[in-house]
Amino acid sequence: MGDRAGQDRADERQAMLEWHIRARGIADPRVLDAMAAVPRERFLPPSVAADAYADSPLPIGHGQTISQPYIVALTAEAGLLKPGDRVLDVGTGSGYAAAVYAAIGAEVWSVEFVPELAEQARAALAAAGVRNVHVVTGDGTLGLRDHAPFDAILAAAAGPDIPAPWIDQLAEGGRIVMPLERNPGWQQLVRVTRRGDDTELDDLGAVRFVPLRGEHGLR
Repeated sequence: MGDRAGQDRADERQAMLEWHIRARGIADPRVLDAMAAVPRERFLPPSVAADAYADSPLPIGHGQTISQPYIVALTAEAGLLKPGDRVLDVGTGSGYAAAVYAAIGAEVWSVEFVPELAEQARAALAAAGVRNVHVVTGDGTLGLRDHAPFDAILAAAAGPDIPAPWIDQLAEGGRIVMPLERNPGWQQLVRVTRRGDDTELDDLGAVRFVPLRGEHGLR
């Protein structure tokens, strides 16, 4: 029964990859391989685990959600992640996105504002055998200066602007991918790339995320 259930989950994950990820334009083979490798159900409460491979956000408690698979893949691809990158993941949540980034080969420092979620994510990552993610409880909008510079800073919550500490902690050529909320109810996903003392911004489209919490967040 266990083998059958495991195969069913693998089939669901493959269907998600084909219909919700690849079919919507995600083409980076590293991202596709990582999405295929990470079991999303391992990062969900039992009450919603049956819906693990639906392309939708799901509640994980404390007013937070796990991002839909397509958004995780889009963020990873937009971040141009590659093996050996140092990544700051802001908004650990369940730990699923951090596990995907780690599966690409990045060394991930993941910051979670809610202590209970941080502890749950640590347990889920350990149970899934993920070793290259370090979960920190704190204000992710301040970054993690002791571990900078980062090749990529990826946020799973919407803020009013790019936090200044992130720019300071970004390596030359590094990328920030985050949703910005310029007006209530309207968010856009952007990528900011550091070029010396300047930055360039790419608009990646409309999205919907929970608010970024902390000193440089929305609440």
